[in-house]
Amino acid sequence: MRTITFFLVGLTVHVVFFLSIFDIYFTSPLVHGMTPQATSLAPPASRLVLVVADGLRADSLFTLLPNGSSRAPYLRSVLEEKGTWGVSHTRVPTESRPGHVALIAGFYEDVSAVAKGWKENPVEFDSVFNESRHTWSWGSPDILPMFAKDWNLEHLDKLMSVSTTPYQLLTESKQIEFIHKARILIQLEKYEDAISLCQSLISYSLEGLVYYHTYDRFFLGCSVVLGFVGWTSYVVLVILKTHASLNRHPSLLKQNPSHILAKLCMCVTVVITVFLLIQRSPVTYYIYCLLPVPIWYSVLKESGMVTDLIQSAPSLPLWKCFGYFVLVAFGIELLVVSFFHRAMLTVGLAVLSIWPFPSGLFGKAKFRSLSWFLGCLFLALFPLMPVVGREPNIHLVTCAGLLTLFTSVCYLWSSRQRTPLHLSDRQQFVTQMFHVAVCAYVPSLTHSSLQQKQGLPLLNQIISWITLGSSMLVPLLSSTRIFHRLLSIFLSLTATYLLLSTGSEALFPPVLSWLMFVWINIEQEAMLAQGVSGRQELSTIDFSANIDIAKIRQLKLDDIRRSYFFVFFIITAFFGTGNIASINSFDPASVYCFLTVFNPFIMGGLMMWKVIIPFIIVMCTFETIQVATQLSSRSLFLIVLVISDLMALHFFFLVQDYGSWLDIGTSISHYVIVMSMTIFLMLLSVVTHILTSQRLILWRRPKLHFP
Repeated sequence: MRTITFFLVGLTVHVVFFLSIFDIYFTSPLVHGMTPQATSLAPPASRLVLVVADGLRADSLFTLLPNGSSRAPYLRSVLEEKGTWGVSHTRVPTESRPGHVALIAGFYEDVSAVAKGWKENPVEFDSVFNESRHTWSWGSPDILPMFAKDWNLEHLDKLMSVSTTPYQLLTESKQIEFIHKARILIQLEKYEDAISLCQSLISYSLEGLVYYHTYDRFFLGCSVVLGFVGWTSYVVLVILKTHASLNRHPSLLKQNPSHILAKLCMCVTVVITVFLLIQRSPVTYYIYCLLPVPIWYSVLKESGMVTDLIQSAPSLPLWKCFGYFVLVAFGIELLVVSFFHRAMLTVGLAVLSIWPFPSGLFGKAKFRSLSWFLGCLFLALFPLMPVVGREPNIHLVTCAGLLTLFTSVCYLWSSRQRTPLHLSDRQQFVTQMFHVAVCAYVPSLTHSSLQQKQGLPLLNQIISWITLGSSMLVPLLSSTRIFHRLLSIFLSLTATYLLLSTGSEALFPPVLSWLMFVWINIEQEAMLAQGVSGRQELSTIDFSANIDIAKIRQLKLDDIRRSYFFVFFIITAFFGTGNIASINSFDPASVYCFLTVFNPFIMGGLMMWKVIIPFIIVMCTFETIQVATQLSSRSLFLIVLVISDLMALHFFFLVQDYGSWLDIGTSISHYVIVMSMTIFLMLLSVVTHILTSQRLILWRRPKLHFP
């Protein structure tokens, strides 16, 4: 399958898998077209006054103060002497809309309303308002329109005036007065038996509602999982077929006519279609259930690859293969858990830090192994830092700038013999380092000016916007030698990151870049330990040089580890500083070097760029490793695709339609993030390829001609 076709098919499959969660988890449990029913029993009262106090918990009424008095003495006297009362157990999300639906309609909010933020129900439902003769509502204008565009709070005085018609209407039977911002005071006799019966009926009704709501969940879930497994299997077969050196054997389809498999798939398609027609299923059900058929048809067509793998098993290091399988499975589970608990990234980095020791690299490259060990441990500190409620600490931003300058000077000093700099490169690095020093001081100056109520200095604002605009252009002026270009990218991006930082997160890019630099070097040692031929000295590799296709090698087991390291560092860049681990972690002070007037679009764009900067650092490192290890980017991304799809399959089972609105939205966002991760990384790889391999020549030296 050609690359473009493969990409389009993969994109379609992932879009279908993403949309499936809304039919599986977020469908409406309500049934329409039923005959309205009315009870013949006389109501316990002619009129009902429903008073709702948003956010008023039960313990506010029955919990006494230390002196023995009540917070609400009148309401407590009603409860103790003449009222009937009970404690309502809410079901989150406890936004105003879901809570009121439960009160007036007798069921929990329709989960399909998650797409509309609980502000509007996508389906109609019956309620006591509909069954009453008149309903009068007063309350907050952002609550009442959810149920009916009726009266506002300002009309309450008019209604209670001497006006005859409204007063007569209020005194009629079968009335409901709904007052928002004030559970309900009805003087009733005790109906213990009736209450017990109602509670049993409610329990049975909820069980029936859950059964109906989840009726198709298992069937559709199995179909989607079957498609997920089939797609992942197909990608694995593509990797083995095009990028692995296996002994080729005739496939089963060459021994048996291929039309038998086609006829079998057609029969399965007909059976599924007839079944869905009998069930009167929606159109989307046909897509979810029929999509696995062509996927598995493609998998079975490549069944010969499975035979090749089995017959090549004696020549493979089985114990090493099994060990890699266990480690990758453990690593994927660790990444899944890290989406819920950022501290798991610390555990993962601690485990990665000891990798050179059991792999035997420590004995061959002690200094690089120790650098890797320390780099992982330093980076492991960031996931332990709090996400929200951080106090600005501009001094750490200044320290981050000094650390960036120190590491840059150390690198240039250590590499002066191996990779001597041209005069133009030396001038550019000096200019960029001076720029970093300025950007490390600008946040401190801006913060001090704002504290003194003097506003954002114009010079600081100009420097900040020029730094942002040139951050992707300045590296294109440097040499395309690997470490020269990487250093230029690091200095340029770090300068922008410092301007967008307010505290400890400013230290994240220098520490991450240090670890990425060590990763590049230690991978060279790993290739040397494997005896890979054609190994080239890192300092002599040029990004702009075309990769010799003849040197592109087949996949090795270590390439699975490299791909996993890449995914792990991408997730670490994603959640490491807590920039997007929570919506509440957004700090407007991060953009004060650029603007102080609230502008959500510009602020959002600046924060998004701050989030992307660590991604670019990791992507440039992965681009370097791909060039240094002579491996095609397509093969590595296929492995990344398998890892991300396995994570997505895990998150598919973790999508939830219960809990708070934040819990539901978080479960959906995790699934979306992993599903779109590979596509995002492929697009970002195009940007990093241009950033690393292209060079802008502003002027050329004139050629001298001698007679």
